[in-house]
Amino acid sequence: MKALKLYGIRDIRFDEASEEPQIKNGSDVKIRIKAAGICGSDISRYAKLGPYVPGMIWGHEFAGEVVEVGSEVDRFKAGDRVTVSPAMTCRTCESCRAGKPAQCEHLEVLGAKEPGAFAEYIVVPAAHVVDIPDGVSFEAAAMTEPSAVVAHGFYKTPLQPGDSVAVLGCGTIGLLAVQWAKIFGAEKVIALDIDDEKLALAKSIGADETINSMGVEPYEKVLEVTNGHGVTLSVESAGTPITSAQAFSLPGKGGSVLYLGIPYGDVMVKRLYFEKIVRNELKVFGSWNAVSAPYPGKEWTSTLYFMQAGKLQTAPLITHRASFAEGPRMFEMTAERKESFGKIMFLPEA
Repeated sequence: MKALKLYGIRDIRFDEASEEPQIKNGSDVKIRIKAAGICGSDISRYAKLGPYVPGMIWGHEFAGEVVEVGSEVDRFKAGDRVTVSPAMTCRTCESCRAGKPAQCEHLEVLGAKEPGAFAEYIVVPAAHVVDIPDGVSFEAAAMTEPSAVVAHGFYKTPLQPGDSVAVLGCGTIGLLAVQWAKIFGAEKVIALDIDDEKLALAKSIGADETINSMGVEPYEKVLEVTNGHGVTLSVESAGTPITSAQAFSLPGKGGSVLYLGIPYGDVMVKRLYFEKIVRNELKVFGSWNAVSAPYPGKEWTSTLYFMQAGKLQTAPLITHRASFAEGPRMFEMTAERKESFGKIMFLPEA
C-alpha cells in the first residue's frame, strides 16, 4: 500500500507504507478511502512546522467505504459509506469525564502520531465512525470535519435569528462560516477578504455583503453596511495576526467575537480595537476542534443533515482534485502560493 507521508518541512513523499493496516481490536473498523481533503493546518505544518513523527502517513479529513469490522462492531458492515472524526480523545482526563472532549488534555489527531487518511486504507475505532446519509457524496462527507469545526464554534455563541455576522477570511473555514451563519438565522452576513475571487464565491453561497479589506479599516466599512451599528457576531476564520486583532473592532454594543483561526505569530492589537472589548462589553469565544458529547457530537450530525438538505454547499469550495501520487505537487503549490486554491481534494481512485 502506498501513502502520502510527511518527513520534514516541505518534504512529503508518496511511497510505500510499512504494511496495509489490519483489524487488531474487536472495536476496529477498516475503511477504504474514497476522498480526503487537505486541511489548512496541514498546509501550515507542511510549510512551517514539520511532522510530529517523521514519515507518518498524513491526513485527517476523509470519507470512505467500510471493508471490514471487528468482532464487537454491530453498527457498521462492509459496504457502508462513512466519514470519521479524527480527534482521538483519552476519555479519562477531567475534561473528557466532564463531557468536553474538545478540551481533552491528551487530544491527538489522526495523521499526527497515528497513521492518517492519505492512504488506500485506514483502521479506526468504531466510536469515531459516522454514517453518510443518502445523497451526500464522498467528497462532501470528507468535508464534514472542517464543517464541524465551524459548527462547534457557532454553537458556543448566542447568535439568534435576525442577527448580523461578519466573517473575516474566505478560505474553506470562512466559506463554511458564511453558510453556518445563515443556517443559524443571520439576517445579514458580511464576508471580508483581500481576494476578490474568494469574495465572489462567498457572495454566491450566501454572503449578503462583501468587503475587500486590503488597505482599508474593515470596521469602517462594516459600520457603513450596518447603519453604524456593527455586527452581532464577528467570526475570525483567516488565522492571521492582523485579522485576529481586527475581529474586536467589528461587533456593536454587546456583540460577540468567535475565534476559529490559529495565527502563527504574535497578535498585536491596536488600542482602538482593544477598547472595543471594554466599551462595547464584548463576549469573546475561543473554539477548538470539532467534537462534543456524546462523541463525536451534534456538530457532526448537524453537518450531515444540512448537507443532505442542500443548506451546506461544499462542491463550490473544491478547486483542485488529485490522486495521492500528485500529493507532493499539490502541497508544494500551497507553499509557493503562485496560484489561487481553495479546498484540495484527493481522490485515491482518480
